[in-house]
Amino acid sequence: MRTTIPIYSALAIAAFLAAARGDVARPSSAPAVHYLLDDSHVHLTDYIQEGTNVHAMLRVMGDKVGRAVLFGIPLQQMWSYRVDGDNAPTYYLDTDAPLYYYSFTDATIATEYLSLTPDERARFDPMITGFNPADMYAADHVRRVLETFPGVFEGIGEFSLHKEFVTPKIAGDPPSLEDPALDRLFGFAEEVGLVVLVHCDVDTPFPKPGVDPAYLAGISALFKRHPTTTIIWAHIGLGRVVRPVTDQARIVAAMLDNPKLAHVYFDLSWTETAKYIVATPATVQVVADLITKHPDRFLFGTDEVAPKDQQDYLRVYRQYQPLWARLSPDVLDRVRKRNYERIFDEARRRVRAWEQLRPKDVLGRQPIVRRP
Repeated sequence: MRTTIPIYSALAIAAFLAAARGDVARPSSAPAVHYLLDDSHVHLTDYIQEGTNVHAMLRVMGDKVGRAVLFGIPLQQMWSYRVDGDNAPTYYLDTDAPLYYYSFTDATIATEYLSLTPDERARFDPMITGFNPADMYAADHVRRVLETFPGVFEGIGEFSLHKEFVTPKIAGDPPSLEDPALDRLFGFAEEVGLVVLVHCDVDTPFPKPGVDPAYLAGISALFKRHPTTTIIWAHIGLGRVVRPVTDQARIVAAMLDNPKLAHVYFDLSWTETAKYIVATPATVQVVADLITKHPDRFLFGTDEVAPKDQQDYLRVYRQYQPLWARLSPDVLDRVRKRNYERIFDEARRRVRAWEQLRPKDVLGRQPIVRRP
């Protein structure tokens, strides 16, 4: 009897073999088309690991988005029949059931990426997300993914440390900004040259007035402990109900002016962040002044999840229009494209160089190095 291998399985096998051979070369830059923007923050899949395949994503990007990061969501929403019965939740706010880390997301992303042509791959910058940042073995997971899929990944994230309504639902211990597991993870990213895209709210939801932001000192200290790691702080620490704290602009300005934080970048992503920035002409001007003073430290991302069509995909970009109107053409070009390309081109170069230096076995594969 003849056995037929499902298409997805065949793709996975082909992807694994290609990765084992290191046969994933790609051009150093995207095709010469005058795109509107690059997207530093977009999710291919959602909280139940469903979404848009990478070929559909290319059609959604079309002639508007030149390059985009490529990652899913590292968490799976549990469907607890005891809690929800037949009402399968699709989002973390749909249920009281916990979330758990879903490591297979990295294999899914690698398989999707390797199904593209070399020219198509040039438009994506894949990231590793399927790890628990509170686990001392998180760095080992990242290493294993790099060694299994050489030539693919360029960074880690988006992963969350403190996130309203999310981290309290994750099974097991929540991350801590003082956790040695984080230092091990950031240190490994530093060694390899991986970009780190991290979500950490600056404060707790509904904080008491007059109290310093709960997580500002901790996240700043973490960033300072890793001065040569390229870090992107997602949403400038804001959230759905984590609103700008008192003197937030001053806090961000102080971080931008601090030479010990020169390796930290800020992504302007998510509709929730946009609503704070464009709330009034005054808030728009404050942010525009910060960006104009530090034009190389900001990137734009949509933070869309599994976008289905270009109109919806670019709604966040349109939401930021009052801000774009306050920036000079040069500054706007840096925020929308050039900062992204500089950061991820350098990550691509460094990670590929690290992979080339790894010891290989007789079959040309890079073995996993055991460390105490």
